[in-house]
Amino acid sequence: MDRRQLGHTGLEIMPLVFGGNVFGWTIDQQTSFGILDAFVDAGFDTIDTADCYSMWAPGNQGGESETIIGHWLKARPGMRDKVKIFTKVGADLQQPGKKGLTSQWIKQAIDESLARLQTDYVDLYFAHWPDPDTDYAETLQAFNELKQAGKIRAIGASNLNADQLQASLDTAKRLNITPYQVLQPEYNLYDRSGFEGTLQDLCVKQNIGVVTYFSLASGFLSGKYRSKDDLAKSARGEGVGKYLDIKGHAILAALDKVAEAHHAEPAEVALAWLMAARGVTAPIASATKAHHVSSFAKAANLRLTAEELALLTQAGI
Repeated sequence: MDRRQLGHTGLEIMPLVFGGNVFGWTIDQQTSFGILDAFVDAGFDTIDTADCYSMWAPGNQGGESETIIGHWLKARPGMRDKVKIFTKVGADLQQPGKKGLTSQWIKQAIDESLARLQTDYVDLYFAHWPDPDTDYAETLQAFNELKQAGKIRAIGASNLNADQLQASLDTAKRLNITPYQVLQPEYNLYDRSGFEGTLQDLCVKQNIGVVTYFSLASGFLSGKYRSKDDLAKSARGEGVGKYLDIKGHAILAALDKVAEAHHAEPAEVALAWLMAARGVTAPIASATKAHHVSSFAKAANLRLTAEELALLTQAGI
């Protein structure tokens, strides 16, 4: 596996990021520890989470994922220096004042995240969702203050379109402050329209790092969901039904063909396609079992031919 420069953040990361949304949702703390250990042992080094993970699970209120990661870091002396932690602010935590991208909330939220993570800094802090009620200037200045204070090392945004990202870049240039350096968009073999085109071009032109979420389309691209009867296989199954259409089956057929040629799994091929995509630094992917992590390593070492990449790309059109 080759390390990759994350845009102009100065950070280098391995080509796959662990998605921490499963912590405190589909896996408990003990299982999470085992998977994080396996992830690092496999040579990976970057974990993505958010302050809202995983408030959607019954009995949760948000912060569960960060808390588990913090407990893991505390239980593994020296580990903080070996891994990079990404987290986010801006989602509605359904508590008074705890949403959006105001300066006041950002400065409060980072302290709460750092406390849960049991660390003095995060490597990359994302604006999770656009906030139409707050100017880019206020948000970016707050992020820059956190950067100057040493609480964050780099700045990113998730779920921005090309116009929004360009507007934020223009604002940062006008104020002579650090702009968003990394984008986290939804992007996978099936869901491509939100990133491909002007947004992808902008990221490449401006050397903005890109880490993709829903990289396996909520597990659909693993190939384990091929009919409506399969949707009950996991807690995420109910969100997969929308992919069971002509386009989805065409993508699965292409994945199966390429996977067979490489003696690989469909998920490994889907992740390898993302790793080879123009402008993508690394996909984010989650795991609920240790053997999924070994699959990540296979994906990172999988080299698809130009013909295979074209076959997969055309299947998703």
